[in-house]
Amino acid sequence: MSTKATSRPYFVTTAIPYVNSAPHIGFGMELILADVLARHQRQRGRDVHFLTGTDENSLKNVLAAEAEALPTQTLVERNAAAFHTLRETLGLSFDDFIRTSAEPRHSAGVEALWNACHARGDIYKKVYRGLYCVGCEQFYTDADLPGGACPEHGTRPERVEEENYFFRLSRYQAQIVALLESDRLRITPQHHRNEVLALAKGGLVDFSISRSSARARGWGIPVPGDPTQVMYVWFDALGNYITALDYATDGDAFHRYWGGTGDRVHVLGKGITRFHAVYWPAILLSAGLPLPTDLAVHGYLTVDGRKIGKSLGNAIHPEHIADACGLDPLRYYLCRHVRAGRDGDFTLERVLHVRDTELADLLGNLLERTVRMIERYYDGRVPPAGPNSPLAPLAASVHSEVDAAFDALRPDHALDAIWSLVEATNKYVVERAPWSLAKHRDDPATETRLAATLYDLAEVLRLLAVHLEPFIPTTAAALRQRLSVDSSRPEHTTTDWGGLAVGTTVREGPLLFPKRARG
Repeated sequence: MSTKATSRPYFVTTAIPYVNSAPHIGFGMELILADVLARHQRQRGRDVHFLTGTDENSLKNVLAAEAEALPTQTLVERNAAAFHTLRETLGLSFDDFIRTSAEPRHSAGVEALWNACHARGDIYKKVYRGLYCVGCEQFYTDADLPGGACPEHGTRPERVEEENYFFRLSRYQAQIVALLESDRLRITPQHHRNEVLALAKGGLVDFSISRSSARARGWGIPVPGDPTQVMYVWFDALGNYITALDYATDGDAFHRYWGGTGDRVHVLGKGITRFHAVYWPAILLSAGLPLPTDLAVHGYLTVDGRKIGKSLGNAIHPEHIADACGLDPLRYYLCRHVRAGRDGDFTLERVLHVRDTELADLLGNLLERTVRMIERYYDGRVPPAGPNSPLAPLAASVHSEVDAAFDALRPDHALDAIWSLVEATNKYVVERAPWSLAKHRDDPATETRLAATLYDLAEVLRLLAVHLEPFIPTTAAALRQRLSVDSSRPEHTTTDWGGLAVGTTVREGPLLFPKRARG
């Protein structure tokens, strides 16, 4: 891309999901969003590290194993493997995958994090009584539970009384408020930032960061120096963002991606914003560590207005939906039609409609028309460009809009900008009517206009291959193949106008998005 390359680190993560059952498309969307951010920043020359993984030290994983009459480790390993296979199912490019129950780098790292907070005087022990939702792995007050039910899961939390270790969250209230007000910890979209800021200003209370080993069935990372307690799953899980970078050994990756001036971006669902925007920064402040720079918060996928969830019985498996509609249409739909930070109702029919009307009718048809006309009128070789393409200024503005959208953590806005170029180019085809110009090629001016028109179309398609690669990489590769473009050559991947050489061979190929047969 033409953006000046920089090696400044860009660390992007997903939240890590519980492995009490197989993955569903809701988490698949989070993986895709993080993947899109990582791919775009790699295009810009950033030193990118994309992390995901699985949250395995949870009581709900233990209970799921008991329900299947399996050892917890067996269930966890089986389901963690299913999450890892999403790399192929969803076309992901993550650089690392961490398992919190299986890797010494994680257990050693969270022990070091605990000890750092303890040394600061921020961990103490007391008897506690409260309402606990196993689904959320969270204590609630009566005021948090309208009708007595968990707002996320619709179940009634159990009343628990035990002696736990607590973290002095209240000590960090003023710093958390200041971070949020100044956007030094930026939360996008803005309405999620406003919600968390109101929560922080309303008062932060210390929270429990351990559970009795007996209640946890012995599953979890023991509290340093106290084997009767295991770490609270959220203290454990949040630590993965630095334990994966070898925080325990003060490794090079930790300094490279968590220290310095790079971006540290967490992609997460709206239901766990408080953990990432309040608990996690407070823990890091206590330990004297750098903070994340950004939280990119997404909404929920819903079916008939209800959140898709494993415990709600309406989960949709990613491989099933990808097989039914195609991977790239699925990625495109989730990135553009589920708006950032908002819930989006999801059905196969919606994805198929978008595939047919936007991807097939606009992008696929533009490619086929362009290739056919260049083959018919110029023996399959890209003709000479004109002096001043009317599409060049729009292409330049789209490039700026795409970069700005990614800087704002709004990939949906980036796709809106890209699609404005797709739509404008289709309109340009109709206005220029190259098939009509071809009837009067004996006129030199008309011949020049025909050649310039077809060059413009081919060059837009080259630019679209660059801009769309983070979103629909298989389609971008097909565009490059049809235009004989090599992604390893800078002149072919520039976002400056004119990167496609005159005389380049265009090729026939399969339709990008075959439409459904209507019967």
